[in-house]
Amino acid sequence: MIVCPNCNHQNPDGAQACEACYTPLPATTACPNCGAPVQTDATFCGQCGTNLKPSNPLEVEASAAPGPLPSIPDLMNPDPLVAPDPLEVSSPPSIPSPDIPDPVPVQATVVNEPPTSGSSAESSSEPSSRSTGASGAAMPGSSKTQLQQQSARLLHTQTDTMIELPSQLSVIHIGKPNDQIPPDIDVSGFPNSEIVSRIHADIRVEGDAYYIEDVGSSNGTYVNHNPLPSGNRHRLRTGDRISLGKGDKVTFLFQVS
Repeated sequence: MIVCPNCNHQNPDGAQACEACYTPLPATTACPNCGAPVQTDATFCGQCGTNLKPSNPLEVEASAAPGPLPSIPDLMNPDPLVAPDPLEVSSPPSIPSPDIPDPVPVQATVVNEPPTSGSSAESSSEPSSRSTGASGAAMPGSSKTQLQQQSARLLHTQTDTMIELPSQLSVIHIGKPNDQIPPDIDVSGFPNSEIVSRIHADIRVEGDAYYIEDVGSSNGTYVNHNPLPSGNRHRLRTGDRISLGKGDKVTFLFQVS
């Protein structure tokens, strides 16, 4: 039996999804010691307690090998390297510097001229233009990057009705009103809804990916006119055609923006 990690329902061996809540079940394997079914990620067998994941294969092999481990001989010290002879570098001959006479100091004469009306106006207007330019210039990095949130929706082709998928849900139930799992997308108001089961299909959101799976409907779920086996899921892409039931009577187009 496989116990559901979500609702603790006991499912038969080999089941892929829980019969009660339709949660995907973990894969199982047989214990190499007693043959009891255990999960593939289990560390110990629940029946006989066998360690299913040895910590280090080398340690297991060493423990299984009889006799003491062979000793490693001491390594011989290598002979010291011969130091190379130092290189003799001869200094380049000195070149006498030429005699350069000292520079003669030159006294600058400053002439004060009264500013003209044009120059005063220009000088008075220059700081204001600079300050204006500094305040009006857009500083790099001042604008904040706005993250666009991905939204998905279903277009009902028979009535041209757009249905937005809830962005806050990770599992979106599609079907008709019932007492077990109320649908997040109710199709009871659409034409030919009698072919849709009350608990028909689920859309699962994982990051920016959307997956659709049939959860045991009576008339099946079809993606791009291909039947979707119960327990399997298909990653939806923009333009995929989803049909609830046979005959392509209740059809939706998946769109992402």
